Amino acid sequence: MRLSDGQAFEMFKEARWGKESVSCPCCGGTEHYWLKNRSMWRCKNKECGKQFSITSGTIFHSAKMPLRVYLAAIALYSNCAKGMSALQMSRDLDVQYKTAFVLCHKLRESLDDTPTEKLTGTVEMDGAYVNKHVRKANLRSQRVDRRLAKNQNPKKRAVIVMRQRGENGKGAVKTRTFLAKSENQLSTLRLALENIDTTATIHADEHHAYDILHSALPMQRVIHAEHYYGPQGQCTNQAESFFSRFRRMQHGQNHSFDNRYVDRYANEAAYREDTRRKPNGAIFADILTRCAHHQPSRDFCGYWQGNHRQTENLVA
Repeated sequence: MRLSDGQAFEMFKEARWGKESVSCPCCGGTEHYWLKNRSMWRCKNKECGKQFSITSGTIFHSAKMPLRVYLAAIALYSNCAKGMSALQMSRDLDVQYKTAFVLCHKLRESLDDTPTEKLTGTVEMDGAYVNKHVRKANLRSQRVDRRLAKNQNPKKRAVIVMRQRGENGKGAVKTRTFLAKSENQLSTLRLALENIDTTATIHADEHHAYDILHSALPMQRVIHAEHYYGPQGQCTNQAESFFSRFRRMQHGQNHSFDNRYVDRYANEAAYREDTRRKPNGAIFADILTRCAHHQPSRDFCGYWQGNHRQTENLVA
């Protein structure tokens, strides 16, 4: 069944305001009147008096396309298990690549959450590198040892993940990701103290970046050279499961990640991991609600006119 413009309007309106009265995004007033010719409201507050639409003050602020196109994009985005590229989105929606690129990034931005609770129970930590490949020189005489730090790719970045295990072997239930220049002790200690409860037990591999955590939090290590699953249940299988999906998103869907947005791609993979058991309808409703309550994008409004983020969101 094809969604009409009226149905799309009512769906987004319910996601944004629910059963409450429509409120002005500028002053919060609920007194307004409808401008039929423009499909907008005008605030009755004398100190405000501004016009606002169904998308004003949301992630779709200043929307140029019909609202049903945005809802269709959310539906397609919700249905993907390992992400969706902008090229595929542009083909499915029959829009320009530039439009689909910005739209996909706005949907990723809507998934950003500010953590309010620390992870508890058993928490697995691990890291993986992106954008690290260094191409071999054509001539053998010009090839260098790519293991040395001086010959590494300067764009190389580390994605650090924390995953809280569920009960009775149900897999991970909470996933948090962070972007760092490398997997080092300073970054892991800071992230662990900020995001993990002191009563939790951290499981990590033998990488030296996690040695410092022994002095701050309960730790169990798994030595991968000897086993993948320790005798006391210590492992990083859930963290590696996240990176498995993340790699498939990287190589199978998007092919490459710009360092400025790696943190959002990683957060998208974390969201898909945490909602993997939910039905598509629930995921669609959740992303729609997030879009309806998210502030206008600072990084992607006017992206192709030069208004975009210039720096990376690095933790350390």
